[in-house]
Amino acid sequence: MSIPEKFLKPYNPAETEKTVYETWEQSEYFNPDNLPGERSEPYSIVLPPPNVTGTLHIGHSMMLAVQDIVIRYKRMQGFKTLWIPGTDHAAIATQSKVEEIIYKKDGKTRFDFTREDFLKQVGDFAQESHDTIVNQVKKIGCSLDWSREAFTLDEKRTKAVRTAFKKMFDDNLIYRGARIVNWDPKLKTTVSDDEVDHVEEKTSLYYLKYGPFTITTARPETKFGDKYVVMHPNDPRFSQYHDGQILKVEWINGPITATVIKDTAIDMEFGTGVMTITPAHSLIDFEIAKRHELAYEQIIDQKGLLLPIAGEFAGTHIKKARLLIIEKLQAKGLVEKIDENYVHNISVNSRGGGIIEPQILMQWFVDVNKQFVLKESRIPGIQSGSKTSLKEMMRKAVEGGGVTVLPDRFLKTYNHWVENLRDWCISRQLWYGHRIPVWYRGEEAYCGLEAPEGEGWTQDEDTLDTWFSSGLWTFSTLGWPDETADLKTFHPTNLLETGYDILFFWVARMILMSGYLLGDVPFKTVYLHGLVRDQKGQKMSKSLGNIIDPLTMVEKYGADALRMSLIIGTAPGSDSRMAEDKIKAQKLFANKIWNATRFVLSSVDSTELAAEPKLTDIQKSYKEELDSLVKEVTLDMENYRFYLAGDKLYHYFWHRFADIIIEESKTLLTNEDTEVVYATKWMLFHILTTTLKLLHPFMPFITEEIWNALPTQRKNLLIVEPWPKV
Repeated sequence: MSIPEKFLKPYNPAETEKTVYETWEQSEYFNPDNLPGERSEPYSIVLPPPNVTGTLHIGHSMMLAVQDIVIRYKRMQGFKTLWIPGTDHAAIATQSKVEEIIYKKDGKTRFDFTREDFLKQVGDFAQESHDTIVNQVKKIGCSLDWSREAFTLDEKRTKAVRTAFKKMFDDNLIYRGARIVNWDPKLKTTVSDDEVDHVEEKTSLYYLKYGPFTITTARPETKFGDKYVVMHPNDPRFSQYHDGQILKVEWINGPITATVIKDTAIDMEFGTGVMTITPAHSLIDFEIAKRHELAYEQIIDQKGLLLPIAGEFAGTHIKKARLLIIEKLQAKGLVEKIDENYVHNISVNSRGGGIIEPQILMQWFVDVNKQFVLKESRIPGIQSGSKTSLKEMMRKAVEGGGVTVLPDRFLKTYNHWVENLRDWCISRQLWYGHRIPVWYRGEEAYCGLEAPEGEGWTQDEDTLDTWFSSGLWTFSTLGWPDETADLKTFHPTNLLETGYDILFFWVARMILMSGYLLGDVPFKTVYLHGLVRDQKGQKMSKSLGNIIDPLTMVEKYGADALRMSLIIGTAPGSDSRMAEDKIKAQKLFANKIWNATRFVLSSVDSTELAAEPKLTDIQKSYKEELDSLVKEVTLDMENYRFYLAGDKLYHYFWHRFADIIIEESKTLLTNEDTEVVYATKWMLFHILTTTLKLLHPFMPFITEEIWNALPTQRKNLLIVEPWPKV
């Protein structure tokens, strides 16, 4: 028979993929409301929203490939599938990016504009980035329901954020108070604990004389207010000193009165076993001061300048002040020695790169320990109408099996993080983001969804932590706080697939928000993928020049090749190594599929394939082998072993079907027995169509393109064909 003309040429994804995606969109099968057949059982995934800060990287491609594999598989199984797309305004990341652009272009900062003018520039940048991201997501082949697309800063999500804030405020779970927070002097905003990176720094460690003690510090610029010297109560070296003992010591700007404090938080093995504390600029020191009800004073302002307590050094930036202070201490004979090869971790803002300076500031917090009544609960271990706390709810949601985490080795990490969770600082000194819905007039304060009536009200200047709005993502995208059909049908979602590096950033926040606001878990399963590294196992970065751009790879080798290269060999929670050769190898596999199809189509006449024939013994063995493959792949898909399923399909199609079965069939096709010829053609076609279905979630473009060229009258696109059964 004659075969379609396109099979006479090598497979060219650049000529195929755009058209195939447009066909899917026109079919409207991405929308669960338009799927064919009776589909009563829902299956939903919400896309972890990419930040509108630029373009997608290879790690995003891994995430997108895994989720699309799952949703395509479930769609073919007959589920009412919904995959919700969306993007995140990512306040700190986006605002800092725009500020950087403005400063490079015009030498201006945001304070050279009105808040409204600056926000317009950020909004324009975010929209441009959004459009780029959507285009990239489509190029990778993601079957998202674009009719339900959301943005964390759009009108519906803003309503959800304000509703959540007001409920927590009314339940006294949100409060405003002075606590120690992570302050970024560069961006002039607070930063959450989860957004702080710890980076190694080589510096000097100073051994300073503090009365009869020797203390060590890498930051002498913070020591002006140190009037408490702390030691472990069981340290025999300091048994002659008692808690509360008063000592006179010579210090940076003259003699001071020091008080001895005994506390078990001290590590007797570190340094000299004794230390002074700076409660206003250290979390550990702040906690010690709280336990002992100690007084403290701020040393550094929000710009990184020393305050009047520093005396002659007041107004000096801490970077410049350090050596000047050491020079003075040396002149007073208070420097015992200096270790110039000291390596320690410094805290930096992962979103903007600024060095964190802990500060005690008035901020908004979520109280994670306060008890409240959960009126309705579907969380294992928590009864409706019982008292609980956000921290307990987060623990029981996972501990009781409401949320399954894959791989389960991350459970220990999750539980440790929850147990050590502090009150969540949710206010940011940014202009971009959800502005805190609290208004002030004199001594009055009002919290609501809209501004209060009357004149003289001023809204709080701060915005909310990005993770507050993205914590609502699984249900705000389904219409909450309104009681929508989508919310009733698709929540809790079935799967959250994301990187293990944001287990705490985002996953835990969603469990907190969903539990409190809906009395339920946000998702049933969390599938954590690892980082995509280069072929040497190094993290990809511009400085190393080892970045692999996913869109460049799509242009060179096709989206199917990129997807397969990301999946095969990558187990859940494990980092993977990526090289261009790996993607190129999967392009060769796509060519193999194309060429094998060409042979099958050149051998088969669709009019001959009306019924299953009597198979020869060898053909029966082929069918049994294929049935076994269907069973194994289905089991792997059900258990999230996509890397195994993809690998099995690759080896079966190439090394069994193309290299052996097709070659053996060439002789049978020339057999004088017409029944043998018919059975051979039927078997070839059956293997091809079955493997196309099995491969579709992994390689959707080439399989759909081939499916629509098969010589049979078909109603459905491959995207909605039933998954093979034995």
